[in-house]
Amino acid sequence: MPGTASADSVPPSAAYPAPEGHRAAVLAGFLGWTLDAFDFFIVVMTLTAIAKEFGRPDRDLALSITVTLAFRPVGAFIFGLMADRYGRRLPLMIDLVFFSIVEVASGLVHSYGAFLVLRALFGIGMGGEWGVGASLAMEKAPRGKRGMLSGLLQEGYAMGYLLAALCYFFVFPRWGWRPMFFIGGLPALLALFVRFRVKESEVWERTRHKTWGGLGRGIVGNWKLFLYLVLLMAGMNFASHGTQDMYPTFLQRDWHFNPQQRALLTALSMVGAICGGILVGHLSDRYGRRRAIAGALFGGILMIPLWAFAPSVALLAVGAFAMQFMVQGAWGVIPAHITELSPDSVRGFLPGFAYQCGVLIAGAVAYVEAVFAQRMTYAQSMGMVALTVFSFAAVVALLGRERKGHAFGEEVAPGG
Repeated sequence: MPGTASADSVPPSAAYPAPEGHRAAVLAGFLGWTLDAFDFFIVVMTLTAIAKEFGRPDRDLALSITVTLAFRPVGAFIFGLMADRYGRRLPLMIDLVFFSIVEVASGLVHSYGAFLVLRALFGIGMGGEWGVGASLAMEKAPRGKRGMLSGLLQEGYAMGYLLAALCYFFVFPRWGWRPMFFIGGLPALLALFVRFRVKESEVWERTRHKTWGGLGRGIVGNWKLFLYLVLLMAGMNFASHGTQDMYPTFLQRDWHFNPQQRALLTALSMVGAICGGILVGHLSDRYGRRRAIAGALFGGILMIPLWAFAPSVALLAVGAFAMQFMVQGAWGVIPAHITELSPDSVRGFLPGFAYQCGVLIAGAVAYVEAVFAQRMTYAQSMGMVALTVFSFAAVVALLGRERKGHAFGEEVAPGG
């Protein structure tokens, strides 16, 4: 598979100096992904309520999730190019304001068609945030702690899901689903934090392309790496979205949970996700990125019976916690792994665009699970999907290469 020689021998060490301003950059990336995920999972939590108001079946609202995921590569393409040409900070600020406006507008619509259009626009904003935020955070993170901070950054996604579940618990029973989207306008305030507290990436300043032509040649020259990353990210997104997006619906349809019960169990699973992301990310600093990813995914396979077919609510809760510990444990390694694989001069574009192309491939998983659940239970549908995609993603991760501890900014700056 594409990539450079493994750097497994590079030890995690406090001797690696921390780049200036790395705490603010990692915090901005974490909060950006948290608020992005919060906005996304509002739809997941309120899917059946929105479907009822618009007079649509579950599968139509599941399609809105698929549409959001399908448009994420557009955002990654636009904002990723901007990040490699003009720096990481400005595109990140523009993106935060853009998807905040779209989210508030989503709470104002009164037709399914308009809602679908706005979820597509939200997908553009969501797709732009990860690549820009991850490249900025990982370029500033200390090399010896990159895996642990990668786990923290990525679990902003789980934190967003957790906050969406808690918001659903407190807001939805009293005021319905629309006010939850208004709360989703908060990311606009994060743009102010980025503006005044986050410094530009020194790696970008040393290795940036001076022309669009030079950037284009840099991207095309790494097409093999790009294809591998798309394949890896497709598997990872199948695993993540296949176990998360329809989970509240599974709790409602198969277990007949009320809104508060669904919110609490979903929140518990996200606590497991945050723990897994940080711990497995930390372990990847010692044992390697690929082994950490694959080990967590194989652990997820072992959790499927408890997660989907638990005989009691108590065991269901244990299964939910353990499953997301494994899934997001594997995901916690991803920001460090794929930014390390990407060359300095295209790091704003390549990892984020490959990630979102993987989302595009995997985006139909919620719809597929909903369709299968019309012929079987949600437990059977989701369990079957999880077994398939976990195995696939683990194999792809093991077949690739890694550059654990690779020093950013040491490549020769491009001339174009």
